[in-house]
Amino acid sequence: MAVPEEITHRGLLFRAWPIILANMAPPLLGLADTAIIGNLGDAAALGAIAFGALILSFIYLSFGFLRMGTTGFTARAAGAGDHSEVRAIMGRALLLLLLQWPLEAIAFFLLEGSPAVENAAQVYFRIRIWGAPAALSVFVLSGIMIGLGKGRLLLALQLFLNGLNILLDLLFAGVLGMGVAGIAAGTLIAEWSTFLFGGWLLYRELTVNKAHDEKFWPVARILDSASLRNTVSANTDILLRTLVLVLSFAFFTSQSARFGDVILAANHVLVQFISFAAFFLDGYAFVVESLAGRAHGAGRRDVFDLTVRKSTTISFFTAAALALLLALAGRQVIALLTDIPEVRIAANDMLNFAALYVLLSFAAFQLDGIYIGVSRTRQMRNAAFQSAAVYLLAWWLLTERFGIDGLWWAMIIYVVARAVALLRYLPGLRASFAPPDQSEGIA
Repeated sequence: MAVPEEITHRGLLFRAWPIILANMAPPLLGLADTAIIGNLGDAAALGAIAFGALILSFIYLSFGFLRMGTTGFTARAAGAGDHSEVRAIMGRALLLLLLQWPLEAIAFFLLEGSPAVENAAQVYFRIRIWGAPAALSVFVLSGIMIGLGKGRLLLALQLFLNGLNILLDLLFAGVLGMGVAGIAAGTLIAEWSTFLFGGWLLYRELTVNKAHDEKFWPVARILDSASLRNTVSANTDILLRTLVLVLSFAFFTSQSARFGDVILAANHVLVQFISFAAFFLDGYAFVVESLAGRAHGAGRRDVFDLTVRKSTTISFFTAAALALLLALAGRQVIALLTDIPEVRIAANDMLNFAALYVLLSFAAFQLDGIYIGVSRTRQMRNAAFQSAAVYLLAWWLLTERFGIDGLWWAMIIYVVARAVALLRYLPGLRASFAPPDQSEGIA
């Protein structure tokens, strides 16, 4: 069987560009929020946005399995040509929304900051949390879109969310002077609007491959006990993996707060750069998720190997370009994001650490995409615990001696450890494929 023509650098870039643009939207929104508060407020207000966003990230990223687990199962079903199962996968994923509530109380327990930061963060959180059901449902819709390889639908969804969100933030926080509460209210309205828009887009897409007399929701398949067990098992692994990742970043923010509000605010600005690069690099990882899952469903190890090689090459050069751009132009962007002199100085002093992190992070993202695509979630879970142990050891050894520089070095070591831990399982994954001459065509 010939390798599909889309598995070339040109073909992968064609598939990736709408996803990259979609992925750039959330960090651009974070930059917009940071710029509005950074120029209208003080260090405490900027720190409050950092804490409030982190708490919601704890909840939302903890439920990242709604996107990641859905993508892998969808890609494999699409590779096998089972379109009814794609709709059943979406139904099973939406059932998991019931698990969101216990995580809210945990989030505030984990973090502490100055009274001014905590008070403003609580205002932000208490408004934005009402958008959680909509935001989590959008995770499921996004996972289906990525698994089906519908990057342009995902782009339309994200552009709608972030365009509306920025407009509302400017109206509420800028024009009406509502500050942190205005940022939260704008995001709340945008999340519910996006859920309705995305549901309409996906319903229209999924009815194309539905038989005329077939119900949209195949209830019997959604509630199939074996499929539900597989869904819960895979998503539990991803939940644990994501919790470890989120807690690691929460630990970074919490440790930053120990150095004062200025360092907390400065690191929040730098984390926006990392988020921008991360979501950009995730565009290639998302392509790998879809294509690797389809290759696995069709038994095509040759397609899998070629996809991994081509996409990783592109990802490396992209990471290098982003790191160079950050090192050369980061100070100018920091000046745009905040006019607080002490925050600018602190962020400039730590800028090179953020650039190095971006450069070395590409491998972790690509390997995550591979394992999500083929639903090898147990290996992802194990690698997360292993790399977190390395991170904590590095923090313990370096921070006491080198202060905030040591904390950044621990984060850089952590992202490398994530890649190394995942790489250990790759030979076993490749061995699970049938030999190329026994493989069948990919859908």
